[in-house]
Amino acid sequence: MKKNTLLILLTIYTLFSQAQPSSKPEDVIRRVANNVIDNTSYQFKNLKTGVKYPSTKGLESMPDLRAESPYNKWYYPMGVLAVSMVQLSNVTGEAKYADYAARNYDFVFSNSAYFEKLYKENVRTEWSPLFAMNELDACGALAAGLADVNLTAKRADYTAYLKRATDYVSTKQVRLADRTLVRPGPRKMTLWADDLYMSVPLLARMGKITGDQQYFDDAIMQVDNFNNYLYDSASGLFIHCYYTDVNKQGVARWGRCNGWLALAQTDLIAALPAEHPKRKHLIDLLLRQIVGFARYQDVSGLWNQVLDKKDSYLETSATAMFTYAVAKAVNEGWIPKSYISIAKEGWKGVASKVDQQGGIFDICIGTGISDAVSFYYNRPVPYNDVHGIGPVIMAGAEMVKYNKANPAK
Repeated sequence: MKKNTLLILLTIYTLFSQAQPSSKPEDVIRRVANNVIDNTSYQFKNLKTGVKYPSTKGLESMPDLRAESPYNKWYYPMGVLAVSMVQLSNVTGEAKYADYAARNYDFVFSNSAYFEKLYKENVRTEWSPLFAMNELDACGALAAGLADVNLTAKRADYTAYLKRATDYVSTKQVRLADRTLVRPGPRKMTLWADDLYMSVPLLARMGKITGDQQYFDDAIMQVDNFNNYLYDSASGLFIHCYYTDVNKQGVARWGRCNGWLALAQTDLIAALPAEHPKRKHLIDLLLRQIVGFARYQDVSGLWNQVLDKKDSYLETSATAMFTYAVAKAVNEGWIPKSYISIAKEGWKGVASKVDQQGGIFDICIGTGISDAVSFYYNRPVPYNDVHGIGPVIMAGAEMVKYNKANPAK
């Protein structure tokens, strides 16, 4: 009887163990990345007829033609995904992930003439922002990913686009009198926390690539100004927006906008020369933010959708961003190693949201600003939403680096 009981228990344990996906950072991010690769079709589909095409070459104008895969659209999360795939190749030594990012940009640029023609015919598609370039979302993060890809690709058309995008951020996006980047609408001249990531990572990369100090100067100024407008010293967190028409901060300490700020700052510090006079100042600001958001981490390792509202749902993309920023700062030696405990707990939370197929749960969809905190509570969390995929891979890549440098004893 005892033998039978032990056999049954052993069988149950074995089955349960096999059913649980690995939470090791490298295993998790490979699952996530491979799932993306497997679901990228590099095809076009006519939305009316359902007919698919491998290329736009020789096709007549079809207003209903679109890229079939969500990962082939010109949308800022795809820039973050490209950055993460390059980082994944760097930590694993496997070229296929960076190759994926390169293939995505090649797919867009090789077929862009067709969609530019549609754009000029007043047909709007997911690629229209590539041609319009009339807001930071249309170019900043996407150009940052392209800059990483072009370090290897070295394509003239990519270089030309990077110059155009950088010029847009530097000279054409609307700014306040103090040169802070803002949005002209829907509420006039509003500062969004998200826009630090939609600008600074590109400026930081171009400063490093070109050696032109003006890009670093602009990026540093944006970090300082965003801190001045959006930081809330009472909570240690950042507010989602600042309304210049009434000179008031918004109402929500939204998780992902705080995450965008952390990612942007880490990108800038990483790009600056080690001897840059503002480097220590930027590290101090980043550490202030880390200490601030660490106070709100849930026992699960995750952070809430509205960081200071424990009755808002636990959200994955912000958690991944915070985990990445802390792990990156520790790995680079910017902050004391003891802070890695925040990232370790954060990673546990992130890993718990990734299934066996590499899909991710509880990622908030794209989110605008609102004067009602309930708006943030009620944002949907579709399965494997694109806003969280890149950050999850980035967070895992930094945890892989940490674990390699600090093997368990």
